[in-house]
Amino acid sequence: MTAHPLVDELALAMLIADRADAITMDRFNARDLVVETKPDLTPVSDADKAVEQMIRDLVGSERPGHGVLGEEFPELVGSSGLRWIVDPIDGTKNFVRGVPVWATILGLQDAAGRMLVGVVSAPALGRRWWATLGGGAWVREPGSAAPRRIHVSQVASLSDASLSYSDTQWVPSDLQPRWDALRHQVWRNRAYGDFWSHLLVAEGAVDIAAEPELNLYDVAGVAIVVTEAGGRFTGVNGVEGPAQGSGVATNGLLHDAVLAALRP
Repeated sequence: MTAHPLVDELALAMLIADRADAITMDRFNARDLVVETKPDLTPVSDADKAVEQMIRDLVGSERPGHGVLGEEFPELVGSSGLRWIVDPIDGTKNFVRGVPVWATILGLQDAAGRMLVGVVSAPALGRRWWATLGGGAWVREPGSAAPRRIHVSQVASLSDASLSYSDTQWVPSDLQPRWDALRHQVWRNRAYGDFWSHLLVAEGAVDIAAEPELNLYDVAGVAIVVTEAGGRFTGVNGVEGPAQGSGVATNGLLHDAVLAALRP
């Protein structure tokens, strides 16, 4: 049997996630956790910085030609055309307040902008999701001895759909009425938030996730999990991929209707 061509890169991503989990769980609810406010008024903890520094060091030793784009430090430009896109702790506001919904997000991108590998590890939830290009999407969850392959739902009508998001406020604000109308049109809406909204779409537990403002590192490792589970991930502009500054994840069947609802 021929090994999947990305098996070595996935193994490295899993090793990175293991080490990140060790750092974040050690600092989660730590009494001496140091939290600073960044210029954009979002928090950053000592754990965020420690995880990203660990990733930069490990990639530098294991894949010296690879680049690293992360949230907390300037981009490290590599020579291979491959780069790791990293959010050391997605959900830092949850992390610093003791809410267990946060994760380390890793994505490996090629020179053409394709996501090759994605790993999202949420150790306080006991869950880890991953995907490789052409290799499907998977989750490891508490109480299960083996990973489970995941697939999006087959819900085909907005009136039957479950929608998740991070905030009831939409950007730009002149599109707020469209966002409000979509939230009232669906069967159910809940703010699971951040990475979790999109990964619940990948699992088929939720049908739509939408965010008006996203950075690439927020969803680079998430988008490939959604698409490998059979879904679609675009910007609100309808362009495929995680680099659009916004994000809409759906089971695919609902995607055009969601975009039509959100765009003027």
